Amino acid sequence: MKEGLRFAVLGGGSWATAIVKMLTENLDNIGWYMRSTDAITHIKTKRHNRKYLSSVEFNIAQLRLSDRIDDAIENADILIFAIPSVHLEQELKKATLSLKNKIVFSAIKGIVPETGLIVGEHFHEQYGVPFKNIGVITGPCHAEEVALERLSYLTIACVDEHKAKYVANSLGSHYIRTKISDDIIGTEYAAMLKNIYALAAGIAHGLGYGDNFQSVLMSNSIREMERFIKRVHKMKRNINNSAYLGDLLVTGYSTFSRNRMFGNMIGKGYTVRSAMMEMNMVAEGYYATKSAHILKQSFKKKCNAPIIDAVYKILYEDKSAKKTFRALTHNLD
Repeated sequence: MKEGLRFAVLGGGSWATAIVKMLTENLDNIGWYMRSTDAITHIKTKRHNRKYLSSVEFNIAQLRLSDRIDDAIENADILIFAIPSVHLEQELKKATLSLKNKIVFSAIKGIVPETGLIVGEHFHEQYGVPFKNIGVITGPCHAEEVALERLSYLTIACVDEHKAKYVANSLGSHYIRTKISDDIIGTEYAAMLKNIYALAAGIAHGLGYGDNFQSVLMSNSIREMERFIKRVHKMKRNINNSAYLGDLLVTGYSTFSRNRMFGNMIGKGYTVRSAMMEMNMVAEGYYATKSAHILKQSFKKKCNAPIIDAVYKILYEDKSAKKTFRALTHNLD
């Protein structure tokens, strides 16, 4: 790969803000698309994102801010998408330029509702981006800890090793350690599934279950994740690596986890609607649960996934969280 490729980040939330911060450690010219003109004006005048990671101060000379998605596409070689999956297609419809010749990396941890596909597959099937030009950025890494410059780890997955290394080197710094992987499908499904399991952990906490149960829930979650991913894409992978188990653990246990927070509210008796309104943030696990349930039903061979089943019943069938988790405890070991 040639040097000096131009980057653009698409998204205005906390994870997009964190990725821009990481890139500013290494690059002098970064495109940043966000739909809010007010947010752009605020960043230009106050040098920080008012709503997300407001403690992060930017050097505005390093940024090409725009509320036009075509600006980001036209002026970058590598596009990093950090738009919540539920809003992704809505934003992509605003683009008039082709993505076929771009390198696209997804930092989105969810399924695109309109197609039921993980983001990489969505870009390939709907926008003609070759798989060799598609990559995934996964944790374990919370945006809030990036803002604090606490040591964090990223896995950069792409079938093209050179592209993975290039993006990894562009994101790495004294507080960001990176590694690469060729398991683009497995890491992306893991990033989606771990939000469901974090939601389950939150529900358990809200219901009053203690650390002993939480540990059993997490150990069963990683095995369930492995079974699920094998059905989708069978290849040699170590499910205990940080891109899988590590990302699951930080999302399931961290106080920064919005999915755990959302689940905790459900466990305490909030309705889905009221929990969403109070959080005022997207909990990807809610949408991922429905997609995982539908995908699981399409498998030719049965996949035992009692945790996903339990979360689906609570969120989409309005079943009692207390009764559903009481039943779930008999299906864990």
